Amino acid sequence: MYEPKPEHKFTFGLWTVGNVGRDPFGEPVRATKSPVELVHLLAEVGAWGVNLHDNDLIPIDATPAERDKIVRDFKAALGETGLVVPMATTNLFTDPAFRDGAFTSNDRNVRAYALQKTMNAIDLGVELGAKIYVFWGGREGTETDASKDPITAIKRGREAMNYLCNYVLDQGYDLKFALEAKPNEPRGDIYNATTGNMLAFIETLDHPDMVGVNPEVAHEHMAGLNFTHHVAQALEAGKLFHIDLNDQAFGRYDQDFRFGSANLKSAFFLVKLLEDNGYDGSRHFDAHAYRTSDYEDVKAFARGCMRTYLILKEKAARCNADAEIQALLAEINADSSEMSPFMGQYSREKAAALRTHTFDRAALGRRGQPYERLDQLVVELLLGVRS
Repeated sequence: MYEPKPEHKFTFGLWTVGNVGRDPFGEPVRATKSPVELVHLLAEVGAWGVNLHDNDLIPIDATPAERDKIVRDFKAALGETGLVVPMATTNLFTDPAFRDGAFTSNDRNVRAYALQKTMNAIDLGVELGAKIYVFWGGREGTETDASKDPITAIKRGREAMNYLCNYVLDQGYDLKFALEAKPNEPRGDIYNATTGNMLAFIETLDHPDMVGVNPEVAHEHMAGLNFTHHVAQALEAGKLFHIDLNDQAFGRYDQDFRFGSANLKSAFFLVKLLEDNGYDGSRHFDAHAYRTSDYEDVKAFARGCMRTYLILKEKAARCNADAEIQALLAEINADSSEMSPFMGQYSREKAAALRTHTFDRAALGRRGQPYERLDQLVVELLLGVRS
């Protein structure tokens, strides 16, 4: 019942199941696996797709001949397993050249190199079948604002996105961009720190229709924000092009835990939002197994991400069918229609009538909402004590 199927569109990045367990205080604990081996690992656990940065697949210093062989072998693995590549992205944060950012670097040579590297990576993504291209500005920020003018940085970021949008259009690619926000780490402060920042930025671009967002659970939770609300804003705006699922203790460093492992209630409301609103994009798990894991446990981690999503999807359906919960929601949202003559689209007549209406303020203040009872019913549903 909780086995992944292609229609669920569950994906993982090469960098997720391929994470070797290195952290700032410790060396790797797992052997490096090749991209081909990781494709077969993901096929074994039942994933639908695999996503990648350019250098997850092709080393940054590979020769053209080496590049072609790697891509050939990777495509063969995709063909053998049936996995697809729905999303690709560029690594603009690991190499020392990007120590001060890529598109927002103070060095124009770095900004030009970042554009070149991204165009090459876009070509690779399209060659592999990607329809979504994600941008995470991991180094696009500062430790000290003395080093960079933030308005200049915004303009540089816009120039880069406009350039790359036009490149995609000029090549005739069927590709959309998704921008990924993060408040900090590895920079002290990263520009466009939240999904809301990204949505505002997109509206200033030359081709806003081809650019959306890729919000990540951990990135909003790092800042103590309600991720579900940010995803809702993106959904309502028609801009949720992709989503990164993981988990995170609020206010900590970027932990990238297994989906649903830290904040199960938050994960439930997120899944319910996606499923209730017909989100049909990839459900991408940008998460890592614990450093204590071997590769058998990495497989358990990947299976756990997908299984938890499917369990919560079922819980969302049960919530929608629960008579007591739905009755409470109907009571809470009951509308006497008394205000209908005043509400909706503005008119001068409606506004004039509303200004003269007398409200019983005391009665409004006496009305209680049974949110405690409602929330407890949801908790009991999640705990499995409601049939």
